[in-house]
Amino acid sequence: MRFVVFVSAWVLGVAMLFVSHTPGMAQSARSDGAVFQKIIKGQMSAFARGDADAAFSFATPDIQRQFQTSDVFMKMVKQGYQPVYRPKDVTFGTSKVTSRGPVQEVFVTGPKGGSWLALYSFEQHGDGTWRISGCYLTKSSGFAA
Repeated sequence: MRFVVFVSAWVLGVAMLFVSHTPGMAQSARSDGAVFQKIIKGQMSAFARGDADAAFSFATPDIQRQFQTSDVFMKMVKQGYQPVYRPKDVTFGTSKVTSRGPVQEVFVTGPKGGSWLALYSFEQHGDGTWRISGCYLTKSSGFAA
């Protein structure tokens, strides 16, 4: 129960990232869109291989501290994020900027079908690298054209 409450609070917090946009950072998000896509593909590839350590390595240090181990992180992803854990199809949308940083849209078809929108948020580190700071997953009526 405590784990479910924590994950629910975390998902709600991540959802709040997507409320407002910061125009000054829009160009940066567009130019880093290919980088974001590569990171997401890398993590999805790690999920497909069952490589918890590699998948966990794409997360920010804050997320790593919250989940403590790659096994706990992988369990959370398997339970709550099946469409990105085992997608049948992945299509990248646009990169956007929020008040807390850039977001990459990802349209996925889940393992049992159904369309989903995953909004991945990113955080840039002092060395210039990006890591995934969150993923907000919601059922979608279909993919954007």
